[in-house]
Amino acid sequence: MQQLPNSGDDRNKGWCVFCGGPMETRDHAPSRVFLDEPYPENLPVLSSCHACNHSFSLDEEYIACLIECARSGSVEQAGTVCPKIAKTLSRKALLASRLAAARVETPDVIVWKPEEERVRNVIVKLARAHVAYEQNEPQLDDPASVAIIPLCAMAADSRQAFEASPNTGLWPEVGSRAMHRILVGSEGEYPWLEVQPGRYRYLVATGNGVLVRIVIAEYLAAEVVWD
Repeated sequence: MQQLPNSGDDRNKGWCVFCGGPMETRDHAPSRVFLDEPYPENLPVLSSCHACNHSFSLDEEYIACLIECARSGSVEQAGTVCPKIAKTLSRKALLASRLAAARVETPDVIVWKPEEERVRNVIVKLARAHVAYEQNEPQLDDPASVAIIPLCAMAADSRQAFEASPNTGLWPEVGSRAMHRILVGSEGEYPWLEVQPGRYRYLVATGNGVLVRIVIAEYLAAEVVWD
């Protein structure tokens, strides 16, 4: 994706965007576990402390595997259609077992019952990263709302509203990447930003608070809102 300079307020830079701690390292947003090789050039990177940079890894790995299992229909099929996931599942028998236990098959449908706290943990982490990167206004408080659902489970009108690019009439911080995107080619709307086609896209908007939408593998959709 296109890298843009961040000329926003320096007081919002130089510390961990996830917890407000010291800047000790950098973290990709999104993590490469959600992307295919070869990885896109110019992946966004954010300031992070060591603890935050490492604390999400297992949960991110869990969600990446869960999504491929749900897309393919089973743990076994996920391992045959996605080489990266196959390697992970072959190395981590406990993870494969936990994912298999999340699969519930009925006569009519297959339902996946994930470990919801792990999914929420990663979605909020990703949303914090995208807000900090795009709007230069890190959100350290708990969000007001978090909604997570497969795209295929959305009603048609809900899907249409989710996909629509907001035009709130409110602009982000002057000098931020989000301001640049609005001024150059977006006609005042907050655009969807495609990190890798078919694998990851996101949208960040300022309106009645801050809104982040995320789609992973064109399967899992999420919306996170801060007041």
